[in-house]
Amino acid sequence: MPTLYETIVRPIVTEQSSAAYQERGEYTFQVHRDATKPDIRQAIEKLFAVHVTGVWTSNQRGKAKRMGQSAGRKAHWKKAVVTLREGETIDTIDIFEG
Repeated sequence: MPTLYETIVRPIVTEQSSAAYQERGEYTFQVHRDATKPDIRQAIEKLFAVHVTGVWTSNQRGKAKRMGQSAGRKAHWKKAVVTLREGETIDTIDIFEG
């Protein structure tokens, strides 16, 4: 089981995640592969002092990549989409405000 600070790996900022933030207030994070929805909810609430209303997770398959003459594979990872209580934002991550 990952610790509180290992649960959230990094925020994911793409055009799609930025649009989801602006339209529906959803934040997207890369999380530890063994993290469960309650673990993710607890980590977000404690790290950013907000109230989470929903957590959606999906396992992403690593892409096959060529590395020189041999083929390799990027690691599999887990994505979490988090919705906060109405009117709350994660102020410490200015990158979502973009």
